Amino acid sequence: MTVTPMTVTEERSSEAARRAMIDSQLRTSGINEPWILDPMGSLPREDFVPATMREAAYIDRAIPLGDGRMLAAPLFHGRLLAEGRPTKSDKALLVGDAQGYFAALLRPLVGSLDVIAPAEANESGTGDYTLLAIDGAVEVVPERLADRLADDGRVVTGQVLRGVTRIATGRKSAGTITLLPLAEIGIPILPEFAAPKRWTF
Repeated sequence: MTVTPMTVTEERSSEAARRAMIDSQLRTSGINEPWILDPMGSLPREDFVPATMREAAYIDRAIPLGDGRMLAAPLFHGRLLAEGRPTKSDKALLVGDAQGYFAALLRPLVGSLDVIAPAEANESGTGDYTLLAIDGAVEVVPERLADRLADDGRVVTGQVLRGVTRIATGRKSAGTITLLPLAEIGIPILPEFAAPKRWTF
């Protein structure tokens, strides 16, 4: 994505929009940790959206990026960080966009970060990742993706339950990931993680 240099006026407007995002979207939802607010308050979201959407980069809704992809609302990314609690001891795996906004937020907070696209989540692979973050809402977590997580590894994602999206956390135990749904929040749904269709009679 080509980034056009901003004028001084545009830069000031962007800084004001980030402050408003923090004060009206994150703090009011209980996200007050400086290690979350500082990077979200300095990383320009407008650098990760199409030029036609730059002025809408800080709205409290998902933004279409083209080709069916979406940039989730700031609150979802803030909650992913708050619930995932990444540290420099984490070897993290992100399902999302390697050049995207959330990868740019997460990368400095962990010891190492690998990123795979949602379409690659069902491919075989092993690993000893301690943190799995999924940038979107899923109906199911594929077994092959769970195989990449170390036992007792943490998961933070969006989850679709009966058509409603929620932030969810979990851990891997005995080879299985169990998710605990938390607060309802608008999250882009990842079609690659749809549950298998069941026959009904």
